[in-house]
Amino acid sequence: MSEVLDAIRAWPWFWAWLTFFVIVLLRAGGTYGIGRAIAAGVLREREPGPRVRAAMAQVERWGPPAVTVSFFTVGAQTAVNLGAGLARMSFPRYLTGLVPGAVIWASIWSTIGMSAFLAVFSGGSERLGWLFVLLVVVVVAVLLTRSFRQSAPARDTRAD
Repeated sequence: MSEVLDAIRAWPWFWAWLTFFVIVLLRAGGTYGIGRAIAAGVLREREPGPRVRAAMAQVERWGPPAVTVSFFTVGAQTAVNLGAGLARMSFPRYLTGLVPGAVIWASIWSTIGMSAFLAVFSGGSERLGWLFVLLVVVVVAVLLTRSFRQSAPARDTRAD
C-alpha cells in the first residue's frame, strides 16, 4: 500500500485535478444521458401534460445553477443530473451547470479529498484505514436501505 501512496503523492496536482474533472464529466454527463434516454422513451408513448411542460420549462430555466450547486453535496449529484435529463434540459444549458460543477468537484477532491485519503492511509496503521473504509460502506448501505424502505409503498397486511 505504501507504494500506491507514494505514487499518489508523486503525481502532479494538475494531472490529478484533470483526472477528477474528466471522471465527473463522464459520470455526470452519462447520468444526464440516461435521463434523456428514459424521457425520450416515455415521451414517445405519450405527450406530457401542461403541468409537466411547465415543470420542464422551470428546469430549463433554473436547472443549470441546481446542477452546479449539486456538486457541493454528497449523493444529490446523481439525482440532479438524472433529473435534468428526465426533464429534457437542453444539452447546452446543462453544460453551463455541469462544467462549473465539475471544476468545483475536481478542486474539492484533488485537495481536501486526497488530503483526507492520504491522512487516513498514511498514518502508519493500514488496518485503521481499511476499517474506516468499511465503516463508510456500512453507513452508506444502512442509509440506502432505510431510504428504499421509506420510499416503498406500504403493504396492507390485514387479512380479508
